[in-house]
Amino acid sequence: MRVEVNALSKKYPVEIGELPPLNFNSEVAIVTNPKVAGLHLQYLLKRLSAPEIYIITLPDGEQYKTMENVQFGLERLFDHRLTRNSYLIAFGGGVIGDMTGFMASIFLRGVKFLQIPTTLLAMVDSSVGGKTGVNNRFGKNLIGTFYQPEAVYIDPYFLETLPAREFNAGMAEVIKISVMFDRHLFYTLKGLTLHIAPVIKKSVEIKANVVSADERERGIRSVLNYGHTFGHAIERLTNYSRYLHGEAVAIGMVMANRLAVKLGLLSAEEEQEIEELIKKYQLPTRFKVESRERFYQLFFTDKKRKGDKIKFILPNGIGNYKIVENPPKKLLFELFEELSG
Repeated sequence: MRVEVNALSKKYPVEIGELPPLNFNSEVAIVTNPKVAGLHLQYLLKRLSAPEIYIITLPDGEQYKTMENVQFGLERLFDHRLTRNSYLIAFGGGVIGDMTGFMASIFLRGVKFLQIPTTLLAMVDSSVGGKTGVNNRFGKNLIGTFYQPEAVYIDPYFLETLPAREFNAGMAEVIKISVMFDRHLFYTLKGLTLHIAPVIKKSVEIKANVVSADERERGIRSVLNYGHTFGHAIERLTNYSRYLHGEAVAIGMVMANRLAVKLGLLSAEEEQEIEELIKKYQLPTRFKVESRERFYQLFFTDKKRKGDKIKFILPNGIGNYKIVENPPKKLLFELFEELSG
């Protein structure tokens, strides 16, 4: 199965299925983490042909998505004397994909790279669209670039070894896409049987259409941040160590839904339906807000903020959305209290 991304800066394919042979005429550096390397590196190497192949291993986890680790990776590229004709391969989840894409965008002012995601979250979301970057003490993904890959290869085989918690975290991003854009997909996810390959394809198609329409997130692409304004604040407050990204987004969606109910955009019944689907995948739905003011102030480091205006992506029914600026602080404080747990 193939999906085409027609971004303004580059057109490229997303191939869904067994990883094909990949042949290169120049050096290749595979950027991965110890866990993925131990499980799947040989699977990749058997399908890879290049004059020289180098392996660069970075730590696994959102807390390691830092400039220090990007610098370590860049130094390895210089150690191996890679050139502008060389390729990087991002082989891992969203953290590896974001850091590898960032390295590719700045090494020698830009080299080509491929995305080979190994987690569901990366397959349905972060590997497609060209967002790269790292976190810092001010917030998540505040340092980075828009830099598209040459291609994305999604092989569902990698999901066979994915822990249930990681799989469920990926489903949070699928739920996000369905609530914003596709009511039919939402009710497919509610069904008794889940066939993952067509769900991945549909999610990628939606993401590809959004990226093709708005590559640099000046309009509709910001809708993909449903649940993320709250979720990123939760990740900051827990030092990126308590929740997986998808888990924080799940809680963030619940918070966004409650705000949508308070603003008359979502019915209480629809709010319940979405929360039930989130719970179906054993995702968390509550976070205890210790300081309402501190939580609120974190919204002002969000990338979607314009001046002093905070922007929230909210469901307008299931399958549609509305962008709301500066909702009353009182309503936000109310939902912090109502959903703390």
